[in-house]
Amino acid sequence: MPTVDPLILDTCSRLFTEQCSPAVVNAAEEGDWPVELWTAIEAAGLSLAWVPEKYGGVDGSLTDGFAISRAAAAHAVPVPLAETLLAGWLLAEAGLDCPIGPMSVSTTVLTLDSEQRLSGSAKRIPFAAKSEYLAVLACTQRDNLCAVLVPCSDLNINPHPNLAGEMAADVTFTNSIPIAVINCRPDQSTRLSQMGAVMRSQQIAGGLAHVLEQCIEYAGDRQQFGRPIGRFQAIQHNLAMLAGEAAAASSAADAAVRAMEQHGLDDPRTRIAVASAKVRSGEAAGAGAAIAHQVHGAMGYTHEYSLQHYTRRLWSWRDDFGSESVWAVQLGNQVAAALISKQKWS
Repeated sequence: MPTVDPLILDTCSRLFTEQCSPAVVNAAEEGDWPVELWTAIEAAGLSLAWVPEKYGGVDGSLTDGFAISRAAAAHAVPVPLAETLLAGWLLAEAGLDCPIGPMSVSTTVLTLDSEQRLSGSAKRIPFAAKSEYLAVLACTQRDNLCAVLVPCSDLNINPHPNLAGEMAADVTFTNSIPIAVINCRPDQSTRLSQMGAVMRSQQIAGGLAHVLEQCIEYAGDRQQFGRPIGRFQAIQHNLAMLAGEAAAASSAADAAVRAMEQHGLDDPRTRIAVASAKVRSGEAAGAGAAIAHQVHGAMGYTHEYSLQHYTRRLWSWRDDFGSESVWAVQLGNQVAAALISKQKWS
């Protein structure tokens, strides 16, 4: 990860360790909203890290926000912290004040009529069933793209848990009345997809780092045939492969953040780095989760043991904001365009 304020990392580590036990995660999946956890997150200013002070946030850097989401993923935090960060970024980019409370975000472009009422639908919005607001994009009759803040209380929300056990939802907007509407960049949907892809890549890196630590600890403690299973060559081989997948995901995710900071979201080098990060982290999520369950055997699938909190999230995150196949096409297009541009000017 590029340089992050140590105070932010210390705050995240302390807060998530104290407030996010496996019991809290299990309770959240059963429908109990972790009030104390979310209150502590907001009190620390973590949820609006990407929002400038003038819009109600704390004016953190891109690296700070991604580091927060990565730390949250390493603790399987069962609240829409990453989604609220993305929603805050989208609203702040357009110049809108950000409300207090959990938010989610969608890359689906809706329709905004002449009376500024929203219509359309969006599927699989993460944490939509537990959010107070949604930040979305909508196209006007004049083909202007707008950033829109809408309260969830006015929406038709059909909740269904995703693989991570989080209350995602299909949402229908029927003449919904937004709180705020403002014109934004015509390419903001693409930029939001990029931010979401890197967010999930960072979360996968954080989740895999924890899974690796958990597997090493388990292999050292679990006894078989009179010795720890970590002394068996097959287990050592699996742990080495898992370490490689975790390192690859981390490296790819961090490279995307560095490209964003150095070149901006619109640079072709950033687009290549973002696509590469989502493809490689998605592959690592699948391979890493499989290895982790091989090391743990049946224990890894039990409700009481926390490994499944992380592997289910890895499986879910690899599909959010575009799967590997979607971003592989993007990567191929970007590389081809770069080669053509190089040949043109050579």
